[in-house]
Amino acid sequence: MEVFYAFCRVIDDLVDEPGLEMESRRAGLDRWREVIGGTATEYHPGVESEFAELIRRLDLNRDDLSAIIDGMEMDLTPNTFPTVDDLRLYCYRVASAVGLVSVRIFGCLDPQARSYAEQLGYALQWTNILRDVGEDARKGRVFLPREHLNRFGLAMEDMLSGKPHPEKFLQLMQYETLIARAHYREALAILATLPRFDQGALCSAELMRRIYTDILDAMERDGFRVYDMRYRPGKLMLLTEFLRAKFFS
Repeated sequence: MEVFYAFCRVIDDLVDEPGLEMESRRAGLDRWREVIGGTATEYHPGVESEFAELIRRLDLNRDDLSAIIDGMEMDLTPNTFPTVDDLRLYCYRVASAVGLVSVRIFGCLDPQARSYAEQLGYALQWTNILRDVGEDARKGRVFLPREHLNRFGLAMEDMLSGKPHPEKFLQLMQYETLIARAHYREALAILATLPRFDQGALCSAELMRRIYTDILDAMERDGFRVYDMRYRPGKLMLLTEFLRAKFFS
């Protein structure tokens, strides 16, 4: 997991690190596609060679890894998402695919663990998007699908202004929360069907689920003040969930 996390960190930096030319960012992602595909003639010492060895040793699914790269590439040229299916594809690439690789590294045996990872990825990323509405708007980005904005009488300009119609915005956020909660419920339902070994292997994923569910709960209780503040889990809650995952899962 340390090697996989290092890979994720490197490709995330390729997209977000200031000062890099677009050509260099794309070239970096293409280089990682070669590493993933096994077509590189040699590997640089460090993360690149370690990750290539990890792929070989655990037989990691190369399509899952490629999906992560594709998700990062989507962030190079920020686009809006016309439909919920467009947003769900983005969530699959940047979150669910990470989970799919992780369950392999965790050693899960039941094929349904992949379905759990996919649903949890959707839920976590949807929660992220809701939490970051204000921060993204200040960067000129709106991740929520336009079809949902239209449904509640909102426009992209309303979201970017930082002052959307309060009632319409609340209705929109409540609706998106229902979508996130549906994915959390589906992940939990799948988890309940997994053998005990796989459930134990997924304790860190379950820690993430509980933390992000708490963030979603806090936003909803607070009326989604996402333009005014960034919601974070409290230290006591983090400690409680960590102890629960380590000793009681």
